[in-house]
Amino acid sequence: MGQDAVLMDSISSANVACGFHAGDPGAMRATIALAREKGVAIGAHPGFQDLVGFGRRELKATPAEVEDLVLYQVAALAGMASAQGVRLQHVKAHGALYNMACRDRALADAIARAVAAFDRSLILFGLPNSELLRAGEAAGLSVAAEVFADRAYDPDGSLTSRTKPGSVIHDTPKVVERAIKMVRDKQVIAVNGSAIALQADTICLHGDTPGAAALAREIRRGLESAGIRITALRN
Repeated sequence: MGQDAVLMDSISSANVACGFHAGDPGAMRATIALAREKGVAIGAHPGFQDLVGFGRRELKATPAEVEDLVLYQVAALAGMASAQGVRLQHVKAHGALYNMACRDRALADAIARAVAAFDRSLILFGLPNSELLRAGEAAGLSVAAEVFADRAYDPDGSLTSRTKPGSVIHDTPKVVERAIKMVRDKQVIAVNGSAIALQADTICLHGDTPGAAALAREIRRGLESAGIRITALRN
């Protein structure tokens, strides 16, 4: 669905869909091989079992169900990676599951338990100041605060719903400017004009965004021009 091959030249880490919201075994194997060739770290990108909605629909699921679906998907990708001599670096939940877990501690704990049960060395990604990061820390995991260069933010620090106009930002210079500000100044401007303080350990770019490859190149160029070094979290 995205521009994976070209994106690999601009990123340091890749979130690989594990077949539930997107992808299949062949796509997983090919993406891992491509990342290995380009020196890009990989992480599991588990989501709801929702190919039709691309995992962006909020579905009802118990914490036990979430724990199982995350463990299943992480293990599947790790197995594919191991067959190619690659280890996972991180886990980043996808779409609706991610957003729900960022605000719902029970779901966040379920994701953290699944990751910790599989491999405590994995880094758990989540929004800054979210329940997901707190759950990861409580489970003894390393965590990384993730920011979104091409997404609008609500005043509470959550991502603006994709159902609202302007939720995805397509103005490349503006996206680059926001990325630099989030890393250097540790803040982002919300949709109401307020400044939100945040930690930025990793920047998410969506591969299915139109022009994603060109956007990634410009963001990388902008960050490096601002004196910011880009590297995988395990480097």
